[in-house]
Amino acid sequence: MSRKLVVYIATSVDGYIAKPNDDLGFLSIVEQPGEDYGYAEFIKTIDTVIVGRRTYDWVMAHVPEFSHADKNTYVITRTARPDAGNTKFYTGDIKELVTRLKNEPGKNIFCDGGAEVIHTLLQENMIDEMVISLIPILVGDGIKLFKDGRPEQVLQFVSVKHFEKGLVQLYYKRP
Repeated sequence: MSRKLVVYIATSVDGYIAKPNDDLGFLSIVEQPGEDYGYAEFIKTIDTVIVGRRTYDWVMAHVPEFSHADKNTYVITRTARPDAGNTKFYTGDIKELVTRLKNEPGKNIFCDGGAEVIHTLLQENMIDEMVISLIPILVGDGIKLFKDGRPEQVLQFVSVKHFEKGLVQLYYKRP
């Protein structure tokens, strides 16, 4: 398997990817003209996206067009929906999907959240790399990036980058 599954996500320092009611407003505290925190370079390394249905629905409700429309996208859901272009609504076993995708030729696979999908992938030991951007805020409540009840996993530290607005980006891989 040469393709890797990479989680690339932002979280508060206290580990929340969203405040209550799916509020992502805290992400704006690090917005800076001309700074994308490496996202443009990262996105060049992937051709497939896995995203949870709740995250997908939030994006579709708040963004004029789906940002991954040019990628093969699998929305992990319990409810079947018709495919929409490159977007497939997947109701099967996520481990089987990721195993199949990793064995196909192509670029890396991007897990764009949400917490439920990441939790399942961690339980199945399917995540190869994680790029976690820490936003300099303690939000106190909301949706945790890492849920309790997953197996312990040792990570290999690769690098850290820090940025002017206080964002710190941690890069880990599975040894």
